[in-house]
Amino acid sequence: MELPRILYIDDEVINLELLQLTFMNDFEVLIADSAEKGLNLLASNPDIHVLISDLKMPVMNGLDFIKVVKENHPEKVCMLLTGFMESDVMLEGFNKELIFRYLMKPWNKDELKETILEALRR
Repeated sequence: MELPRILYIDDEVINLELLQLTFMNDFEVLIADSAEKGLNLLASNPDIHVLISDLKMPVMNGLDFIKVVKENHPEKVCMLLTGFMESDVMLEGFNKELIFRYLMKPWNKDELKETILEALRR
């Protein structure tokens, strides 16, 4: 059985590896350590269903990354996963219908899995 494909973007490699290992039996998790690499992976893997991005990244932050994704792929379900509560970013993401969820680090395995499954049903 083919696993649903998700893309996780975070500039901290340990976070990428942790999420990938945690969900390796549930999802095919593609990882990128920059927004640019994430966009390249998305271009070469159009069957990615859900995108999860860290907010605080160098060069292009997570919300700006999602804006670019949504311009080209409005059907993709995107989430922000961050260690920082930034209400202005959260409001912009929801008000412009860019993000499905705004999640806080550290994440809980069961809650994150359920959120990803919910996103896959959209």
